Amino acid sequence: MTMFAGEVASLEAIRETGTVRVPEPIATAALPSSGGLLILKYIKMRRIGRFAEKLGEQLAELHLHNLITKKKELEGTVGPRIQAVEQFGFHTVTCCGYIPQVNTWQDDWVTFFVTQRLKPQLDLIEQNYGDRVVQSLWSELQLKVNKAFKDTTIFPSLLHGDFWEPNVAEDDSGPVLFDPGSFYGHSEFDLSIGEMFGEHGKTFFTSYHRKLPKAAGFETRSLLYRLFHSLNNWNHFGLEFRESSVTLMAEILENL
Repeated sequence: MTMFAGEVASLEAIRETGTVRVPEPIATAALPSSGGLLILKYIKMRRIGRFAEKLGEQLAELHLHNLITKKKELEGTVGPRIQAVEQFGFHTVTCCGYIPQVNTWQDDWVTFFVTQRLKPQLDLIEQNYGDRVVQSLWSELQLKVNKAFKDTTIFPSLLHGDFWEPNVAEDDSGPVLFDPGSFYGHSEFDLSIGEMFGEHGKTFFTSYHRKLPKAAGFETRSLLYRLFHSLNNWNHFGLEFRESSVTLMAEILENL
C-alpha cells in the first residue's frame, strides 16, 4: 500500500497546481491475501502524439509553479495559507517502480539527490551483486558530483518523478500524466529519460525549453540523472542494465 499511498499523494499534488492533467484518485484498498489496489477515474488515453508540444509547455509550467508561487508570496499577491516549498523532498514516501523512496526534506539539492536517490540504489546493487567496478567508480564519482552543479541555482520544482513515455498519454483534450512518484527536486531530473519519446521528442523538448531554457551544464547533469534510472532498472530487472550504468558512471567522470 506504500506505493499507492505515494501515488495518490503525487497525483493530488500535481492536480493542485492546475498545470497538467492527471487521473483523479477514487479509492485505495488492501487485498485480503497481499498487496492492494488503486482505483482512478477512467480516461480513454492513447499514446502521446499530436499533443507532444502541449505536454512540453505544461510540464514546464508544472516545474515553474512553485517558483511562481514564491514570487507571488514575496509580492503579497497570494493568501497567507499559500506558501512555496523551499526544501527538496516530499511529505511522504513515493516509489519509482516498486522501490520505495524516502523523501526526507533537505535544504540542499545535491545532498538530497546523492543520499536519497543515488546512494540507496547503489546500496541495493552492493547488497545483491557486490560489483567491485561500480564500487570503485562510485568512490571517485561521489567526490565530484558537486562539480556538475557549480554556479547552478536550483529552486525546488514539483516533479512527476518517473517521467517517461509509458507514463505519458493524451486524449482528445490534451496530455495526461500518470503513475507519478513525485517530490520537490531539480526540474532537469524529469527530463532525463524523456528521450524515449521517439519521433515526438524534439517537439516536446523545444516546447519545454521555450518556457524553461537549458542552464549551463545541462548535458552533464542529464547523465547523472540518467544514471539514477539505469541503476533503478538494474535493481528491478537485473544485470542487463549493468553495462549502461558502468558506462554512464565513466562518462560522467570524464565530463567533471
